[in-house]
Amino acid sequence: MSIATSHPSLTLESCVVRDTAARKGRTRTVSPNETSARHLHYGRIILDETDAPLSFSTAGHETGFIALGGAATIVAEGKTFSLGRYDGLYVPRDCQVEICASKGGCDLAEMSAPVDSLYPVQFVPFADVQKDGGLHFKAGGPAAERTLNVVFGKNIQAGRLMAGVTFSAPGNWTSWPPHEHAALAEEAYLYIDMPAPSFGLQMVYTDKTTPELAVVVREGDVVLMPKGYHPNVAAPGGCINFLWMMAANRETEDRLFGVVNVHPDFKQGGSGLEAGKAK
Repeated sequence: MSIATSHPSLTLESCVVRDTAARKGRTRTVSPNETSARHLHYGRIILDETDAPLSFSTAGHETGFIALGGAATIVAEGKTFSLGRYDGLYVPRDCQVEICASKGGCDLAEMSAPVDSLYPVQFVPFADVQKDGGLHFKAGGPAAERTLNVVFGKNIQAGRLMAGVTFSAPGNWTSWPPHEHAALAEEAYLYIDMPAPSFGLQMVYTDKTTPELAVVVREGDVVLMPKGYHPNVAAPGGCINFLWMMAANRETEDRLFGVVNVHPDFKQGGSGLEAGKAK
């Protein structure tokens, strides 16, 4: 079975970026010019507590920050926000941002996408996500159970961006049953909280008989999914955990979390993402 699409091809060179947390400062490792992404940009902001504050403009991109480690304060539109682990901050286009690491330093994932409209600054505490059954829920059966946390979803106003963190049970599959959503949005997985020697296997394919991508992934790697089904599995004894980032094809209109096409071979049980859909 194959999916007819004009989206970019699935190759190691265009869809896999290794060790994206290797350098300090503000780095950008996913962009349309360098990878298969069409709208999505991703990078990392890693600062020591003694580093000078980092300032920049979001220009024409709406931007999301999710704290992966440490803590930081971010000033945007005259307001100051304190981010701890997995807290999120959405910042609109044409906004000046200043980031300062707190004691112990910070490690932030930065994702962005071009938009035409302005949306408000919005802070999303991870503690609030975990209290909401539509943002924090388990999906999958015994061999595919994982916990999803939607940080930027139906809970915020945005044009293209959606993001959150998923944690598997040891040795389990996730993104199962296999699903795809190329007509609505592209996606990327950043693998997190997988200390060595943990690793996983990520597949991305349009043809089930000959997968275009089947790659070993470790903490800090990114795999892009411009199209195709994208299940993954953790090596025995470890977990496969990831920050997922999505950019809708059409601003607002295609920004629909949980709307996916499950592979016909496995569609009888649903996607497992129903709890996260907008009501």
